[in-house]
Amino acid sequence: MTSRIAVVGATGTLGTFIVDLIGRTPDLELHAGLSSRDDLDRIVGADLVVDVTHPAVSPGIVEHAVRAGIPVLVGTSGWSSERIAKLSTVVADVAGPGVLVVPNFSLGSVLATRFATMAARFYESVEIVEAHHQGKVDSPSGTAVRTAELIAEARRDLGPVSAPSSDQRARGQQVASVPIHSMRLRGVVAKQEVVFGGEGETLTLTHDTLSPRAYEQGLLVALAATPGITGVVVGLDRVLPLD
Repeated sequence: MTSRIAVVGATGTLGTFIVDLIGRTPDLELHAGLSSRDDLDRIVGADLVVDVTHPAVSPGIVEHAVRAGIPVLVGTSGWSSERIAKLSTVVADVAGPGVLVVPNFSLGSVLATRFATMAARFYESVEIVEAHHQGKVDSPSGTAVRTAELIAEARRDLGPVSAPSSDQRARGQQVASVPIHSMRLRGVVAKQEVVFGGEGETLTLTHDTLSPRAYEQGLLVALAATPGITGVVVGLDRVLPLD
């Protein structure tokens, strides 16, 4: 059965890539390609909505789709735990379809974050350095925020990460006690380093995105999984067989 997909943010870099991927994939069909300024009622009739827009408008787009009864795959950054909690309330109130929020579609990035949560139990000194292209509008990145939150969760019974001199502005923005340092540079697609410090050693987990092709396999997994989602699910790892 062919799945009809509406892409909101279709004119952006990731949106353009997704539209092309849909065109190359059997059993997927582009129902509509919209910019964030287009009439959202054009999504009506789609089996799935993909939101890859801007943090400022993404919540309204996602809520519109949920209230229209259409499952949503969110690839827009900036979805904090507070925003996700509000969305969960909306989905529950309207008994709406499920929403899958994916901070990063790269399988390598998902695995690097999983490895970081494993290491977090053994190190209390942790910092994240992330770099993206100069056009990325938010910082820290959604991937860095998600990584920090999962590190904190992994350390729930051990205590927060040690982040000395947090009052110094150059020490990075703390998310769940983890300092995050963001760079926006020409020539970069995406890169994240999670650095763990221990007695007499450091451990660095690095993931580099070299081209948008890195997102292809994860996108296909997410597109297939989203219609079966119940409630709000965060992370590509939640629909991958990692355990």
